[in-house]
Parts: sequence; structure tokens; C-alpha cells
Amino acid sequence: MMDASKYKIGYFPAPGVYNKWVTKDHIEKPPVWCSVDMRDGNQSLVIPMDLEEKLRFYKTLLDVGFKEIEVGFPAASETEYEFLRTLIDNSMIPEDVTVQVLTQCREHIIRKTFEACKGAPSAIIHFYNSVSAVQREQVFRKSKEEIKKIAVDGAKLVKQLAGEYEGNFRFEYSPESFTGTEPEYALEVCNAVLDVLEPSESNNVIINLPVTVEMSLPHVYASQVEYMSENLKYREFVTLSLHPHNDRGTGVADTELALLAGADRVEGTLFGNGERTGNVDIVTLAMNMYSHGVDPGLDLSDMPALVEIYEKCTRMHVYERSPYAGALVFAAFSGSHQDAIAKGMKFREENGMKQWNVPYIPIDPKDINRTYDADVIRVNSQSGKGGIGYLLEQNYGYVLPAGMRENLSYLCKSVSDHEHRELKVSDIYSIFKTNYFMQNKPLSICDMHFFRRNGEIETEVTFIEEGKKTTLRAPGNGTLDAVSNALKAYTGKSYELLVYTEHSMQGDGSKSVACAYIGLLDGEGRMSWGAGTHTDIIHASADALLTAFLKMQA
Repeated sequence: MMDASKYKIGYFPAPGVYNKWVTKDHIEKPPVWCSVDMRDGNQSLVIPMDLEEKLRFYKTLLDVGFKEIEVGFPAASETEYEFLRTLIDNSMIPEDVTVQVLTQCREHIIRKTFEACKGAPSAIIHFYNSVSAVQREQVFRKSKEEIKKIAVDGAKLVKQLAGEYEGNFRFEYSPESFTGTEPEYALEVCNAVLDVLEPSESNNVIINLPVTVEMSLPHVYASQVEYMSENLKYREFVTLSLHPHNDRGTGVADTELALLAGADRVEGTLFGNGERTGNVDIVTLAMNMYSHGVDPGLDLSDMPALVEIYEKCTRMHVYERSPYAGALVFAAFSGSHQDAIAKGMKFREENGMKQWNVPYIPIDPKDINRTYDADVIRVNSQSGKGGIGYLLEQNYGYVLPAGMRENLSYLCKSVSDHEHRELKVSDIYSIFKTNYFMQNKPLSICDMHFFRRNGEIETEVTFIEEGKKTTLRAPGNGTLDAVSNALKAYTGKSYELLVYTEHSMQGDGSKSVACAYIGLLDGEGRMSWGAGTHTDIIHASADALLTAFLKMQA
């Protein structure tokens, strides 16, 4: 039996009321994005990336549009040290990009970090120490003043070394485990660090507030961030940054609410890779903004390619239901959902709509290089007529009447159910052709002629059955009715021609191919369907009629 009494709240709410963020209903502009895939993400991999993989991933991050990239902890690993030197020595850091490195507030580690960064065109020295109540008590066994001194001494050293080493340096400080720290104390430490670093117009300093471990509901973090934002010294020259993890599964919510609360910057990873349950997923954050009409400033227009590179370099897997990026996130198997999507897409087309507002699909999949047929309408035993009809129309140009779509959907679902598999678009097309375009008809029409007599159309039709030709005449109120009457006369069978539709499939003029669909109702109330295509609509209609008739007899 689980015992919840062993747990208690381990976070500290903001002192007072800090909830201006509640009045805001959306994020109006993107934050500064900093990818920590190369450091926080990489250290969480079972097999960390080798140099070649890191270089490929680094180039991918540049292509996506990141202007700040945390490339490693160079003092902690020879591989990370060499990777940073490779970037600097080979001039692989673009002019508008800043690399970031992480270091603890320990003198020998800070010095080795600067050695690794020597000559960097633009680098952020990100130093940190843990300030949480639990770590002060259990790990360091130091007082608040002693912990603050570690941060202040670290700030003094990075400021000193920045003047001694060649390179262009900025500073970032993180009170690690911020979410488990008394906000008043976190503020005290951060302001002490800022007093040393002296932020100014030409010396912007980053204060980063890590959700090292998620402990609270997202609104609690937002209020903590707002408290810090409103009480930090030198605020106009300070970039307030977030570094959320996802232990409670609300990393995205933490970040979005904290951005409303005044934060300027976000550190995270592609697809949420990171320690334990991961860092905040920057792809989801950026696409959430995009879905609200805000340009996130990141190029995610080829999501499948981005997923492929990520999976190859990290050996991780993007979950099929991961927002925006997962293989199934736009997939609709439900018949009612498919019908609504198909009608929504048709409505957009008919009305020439630019604005995206399609049921069940929050963004246009094409914006991130996903396709409607492969990614949106998916067919299995749960699917319906709307989606199946939509796929057939979009991929092959067939616009089936409603009853025929329903009939086809039953055929498709039966195949999927019996074979226990999803059907591809080509499978649907094959089922359609097999059932509604009979290739080897035991009875066929080899010739037709039409005459107008006494206001009616009269046809002369030649049927061929088992090699024997039979020609007879029949009247009708139109060409199709006349052919139908001839068929009834020849076979001695009766039926009602209940549904007839036609459309042009491709080209124009003499090159146009016509498609006809016919539904026949027999004496027992059963419908039979047939389709036909021909450059001549009369021939297409006759083929559809004969196919429907023969299916009715089967």
C-alpha cells in the first residue's frame, strides 16, 4: 500500500501576492532561446555523443536558428573540452551566435573553463552553486552566509578572469535548485552576485532560475519568477532566464506561465531530452507560440528531418504522441474525427481561407513538412467514410457519393479488422478498384448508338455474353435511362437507379477523363455500387451501370 504521509511540500511560495501574470492570456513574443542539448541533454544519454555526432548536432541547432548554445562543461570532460576547442580553433562559431559553458563555483574548475574558452568570439560563462534548503542542510552543511559567499566568490573570479583571457565574455549565474529555495534568500544571493558583476547597458548579465527538480504546481513557479523579476537589482540590464525540468510532467506549463511572469529567456532541449524526466521541450514551446500566431524565431519547418537527426545522434526516440513531433500526433483514426477534418479541409478550400481553423488539427501539418494522407487521415478498423473518401479524392481524384463512401468504408474496415493492420492510401485505392471497377465482366456492352424519337432518346445497345452478341433497342428520358432500360430488357431483371453522379477527373476538353458512379436498389432494398471512367461520359456511365448491376446479381 502506498503511503503519501511520508511526503510534504518542499517548496517555498513567493512572499506576498505576485500574480500579475494571471491577467495575460498568451505569450506575445518569443524569449531568447538557449539550447542545452549539447550539455544537459548530452550528459543524460546512455551513450553520450562522440565528436562527430556533436558537430552534426551543433550544426543542426545552428540551422534551426539558436543564437545561444550551451556546448558543454569543458572542465569536467576531456571530450567536452576538445569539442569547444574544435569550435573555436576552426572558427565554427558564427558572428551572431554565442556559445555557453557551465562551471561550478570552484576556483580550479572556473580557471580551466576560461582556458577552454580562450579566444572565443562570444561566450557565456555560466557559473552556479546550489542554494536550496535541503542541499544546504544535507549536502554542504553550510549556513546561508557560507553558501552566499560561494556564489559571490565565484562571481569575483569570473569577473577577474574575463579581463585576463582573450575572448568576448558574458556572465550567467544560476542559484541551482531554485525551486527548493526560499525566494527571499534566492533573491539575496542573486543580488549579491549582481553587485559584483555590475550589470550595465554594455554588460548584460543573465540570472537563471532553474527548476532543477519540479516541486510545485506551475503557478507557484510563475509567482516565484515574478517576485524575482520585480525585486532583482539592475533589472533593466539583467536577462531573467528559465531552466525548467519536467519531473512532474509540467515543464512546458512552468515555462509558459513564467514567461508571462516576466522571464526573458529559456534554456531547454529539443524534444525534452535531459536528466531524469528531461528538460523542458523547446520544440513544444516554440510550436505552441506558433499555433497562436507568434513567430518563435526558430525554423521547425522540417520536423521529420529534425526528428531523424535527433534520433541518430542521441539514440533516443521521439515518442509517437509527443506534441507536434510525434509520428501520430496529427493522426485521426476515429471515423467522426476523420469526417470533421475532411469537411473542415473542404470548407477551407471552398472559401479560400488563409486562417487555419480545422477541427481536431491545431496547426497545418504542412507547415512542419507533414502530409495530410500519411500523417492526418489514418485508416484502420475504427475509421469512417469521411476520412476514407477524403484520402481517395486527395490522392486519386475520385469524389464518391455519400452512400458509396459508406459502402467503401465498410469494405476497408473489414480488411483492416481481419488483417489486423493499418491501411495505406494505396490499399484503399486497391479495394476501391477491385470492388467498383470489374475488370472481367461476364456481360459487357460492346457498342451503343443513340437516336432522338418523339421527344425521347432511344438507344441501340449491343451486349456480349460468353462470346455471343445481342443487339436491342430501348427508349428513355436520357441516354443513361435508355441504356438502363435496354439492360433490364436484355436480362429480365428489375431495379431502381437511385444514385448517379459524375465529375471530370483531369485535364480539360478532349483530354478530360470523366468518372461516373451509380447506385442501384434491388427489390429487397439492397444497394449495389459501380464506377466507370472514360473520355466519353456516356461510356463511363454505362460501365458504372453494368458493374453495379453485376454486383447486384453476385
